[in-house]
Amino acid sequence: MKGFLLSLAFYGLAAAAPTSPPLEERATVSVVTPQGTIVGTSAGGVENFAGIPFADPPVGNLRLRPPQRRTKSLGTFDASGAGPSCPQFFFSVEGDLLPSLLGQLINTPLLQTVTGQTEDCLTMRVQRPAGTAANAKLPVFFWIFGGAFELGSPQMYDASRLISNGVDQKKPFIFVAVNYRVGGFGFMPGKEILADGAGNLGLLDQRMGLEWVQDNIAAFGGDPTKVTIWGESAGSISVYDQMALYGGNNTYKGNKLFRAAIMNSGSIVPADRLDCSRCQDIYDKVVKSAGCSGSKDTLQCLRDADYDTFLNAANSVPGALSYTSVALSYLPRPDGVALPDSPDVLARNGQYAAVPMIIGDLEDEGTLFSLFQSNITTEAKLIDYLSTVFFQKATRNQVAEYVGTYSSALSAGSPFRTGILNSPYSQFKRLAAILGDAVFTLTRRLFLEIATEVNPSVPSWSYLGSYNYGTPILGTFHGSDILQVFYGILPNHASKAFQSYYFSFLYTMDPNNGAPAGTKTWPQWKEGKQLMNIYNTFSTLLKDDFRSASSEWLGKNVDILHI
Repeated sequence: MKGFLLSLAFYGLAAAAPTSPPLEERATVSVVTPQGTIVGTSAGGVENFAGIPFADPPVGNLRLRPPQRRTKSLGTFDASGAGPSCPQFFFSVEGDLLPSLLGQLINTPLLQTVTGQTEDCLTMRVQRPAGTAANAKLPVFFWIFGGAFELGSPQMYDASRLISNGVDQKKPFIFVAVNYRVGGFGFMPGKEILADGAGNLGLLDQRMGLEWVQDNIAAFGGDPTKVTIWGESAGSISVYDQMALYGGNNTYKGNKLFRAAIMNSGSIVPADRLDCSRCQDIYDKVVKSAGCSGSKDTLQCLRDADYDTFLNAANSVPGALSYTSVALSYLPRPDGVALPDSPDVLARNGQYAAVPMIIGDLEDEGTLFSLFQSNITTEAKLIDYLSTVFFQKATRNQVAEYVGTYSSALSAGSPFRTGILNSPYSQFKRLAAILGDAVFTLTRRLFLEIATEVNPSVPSWSYLGSYNYGTPILGTFHGSDILQVFYGILPNHASKAFQSYYFSFLYTMDPNNGAPAGTKTWPQWKEGKQLMNIYNTFSTLLKDDFRSASSEWLGKNVDILHI
């Protein structure tokens, strides 16, 4: 494992996010909005306004409650800093230093740290080209960060380079990032939460952020009718959930909150109701950890607990980079109102806002989440693991049938196309293939099949990123698109192609319209079910039919796979 970590060292160098200019090099800039006068900074051709409140502080008796829209004037508000971060779910694996070692080498959202953590965190970050006029009516990227619904902050995503590249391509835009509650603060499950109407608070925070854009973005030079929602990982799952929220009602004051969507690694996540058995176990553990088990009103006890007590209790359950992996403790779940049903059911019923979309995955989505199960050394242990941790509604025979759709040959697993190499334990590559497909890659295909049937006239484009092919153990791993697509740290074909397609899509809702000369034409997914397969130095079209037996099994059995 040491050799593997050393081989990743170059990613540590490449992954260092662009740093902001020193304060003395920044100029002050202000925008007059309906909320008040927002004072930000200007440096390097980009203006930045961070930490703008859109809701009342969700503290005290507002903890574990839906966001309350801020109505009080901000007056003159200092938005020159980095802005706050919501309380984070930092987790570790007992006896295993791998997460901390990886954190030194790979700058992914799951492994970053953020500053300024506070419950008073419901804020917006706005970035725009320097000198943007109030009447510019630029299109808007609305960014939803990822982090397994446990971590993340707009602090992690400085869009300065992205904005500069847009200006260079004569496609300037406004970039907005929403801060939303994560972990137990934003996605607490349990029957008490359901009865109180306190479910999916993180999604409601995001929705209120979208409403803030409608009310305020014109003052920054943005066009509220040209909003594209964009997210990665949990942020990508959130993009679909925003499409499905309230059964597909994405209107506010009679206007559409967004007109298009981009989903990087995540779409539908079939999930049980907020009061499911596993959900209740999580709630009860948090209650016990907070010392609230003896209370007549355990939810009120959690609200009354001091910050550190509640934070530690909320973080007492398993996290994503652990043995239980992406069987997440906290995630969006049906509550009958905001999220009326499981996301897959809402898709099949056409209960989502069908807008033009780009949706795709990386070739090896599951490798990062399969590093912590080294005891899984046989097929029987693999089946037991999936049966007990992930697919508790399925019988062991059903799980065995699903596992059987994946070859037991070492050469068949993920990282794909790497022969018998890159397997730190005997079932690693098979587990990585299964987790990557079940959570990301093949559920993406399932969603596209449903969407094409339910809304055949709404265009969609899909991709597979393979630009990190050859990276030991991880391959083109989950989260690496933040470096390539968002930051463009390696100025290669992959980052340039993705950004060109996305800028064109932002402007025209078609990645091909306005793309630079020489850019490969990207067909809609329904036209032959082809993916744009993007490498470091070239792009090619790939038929979206790999691992078809596994895909067909998932499609037929999705009802028993709700987590």
